[in-house]
Amino acid sequence: MSEQTLTLAEIEAIARAAHAGQQDKAGRPYAEHIAAVAEGVRTRGGGEDQVAAGWLHDTVEDGVLSRAWLEGAALPKSVKDMVLALTKGEDEDLEVYTRRILETPGALLVKQADLAHNADPARLAVLEEATRNRLAAKYARTRELLGLSAD
Repeated sequence: MSEQTLTLAEIEAIARAAHAGQQDKAGRPYAEHIAAVAEGVRTRGGGEDQVAAGWLHDTVEDGVLSRAWLEGAALPKSVKDMVLALTKGEDEDLEVYTRRILETPGALLVKQADLAHNADPARLAVLEEATRNRLAAKYARTRELLGLSAD
C-alpha cells in the first residue's frame, strides 16, 4: 500500500505559507511568482507532478523549506527530483545547473515556466536599469543553455 501523497491544493498551501511575507525583486508578493509558474506549467501541458514542482520550485533554493523537509514530504519521487534539480546552489556553475535540469525528467518545462515569468517585460520594467539588464542577460543565457526560445 502506497503512502498518501499531498494534493495539489495542499502543496499550494504549503508553498504559499513557506513564501509568506517574501517579496520579489520588484516588491511584489512572492506568492504571485510561484502561482504564475504553476499556472505556466499547467498551460504548457505539464502534468500534476510538474505543477506541484512549479509550486515548490524555489522553496529549497530560497531556504524557506529544507532539503530534509522535501525528502520526508509525502510527495512523488518525481516531484522531489524536479525540485532538487531546479534548486541552484549559491555558487553553482550555470552550465552544471542547466545540465541537471535537462537530465531530470519533467524539470525543463517547470524551468521554462519560471523563466517566462521571471523575464516578463512588465516585471523587468519596474526594476532599476542595471538590475534589469543583468537579469535579462542571465535569463537569456539560461534559455540558451536549455535550448529554449524566449516565450
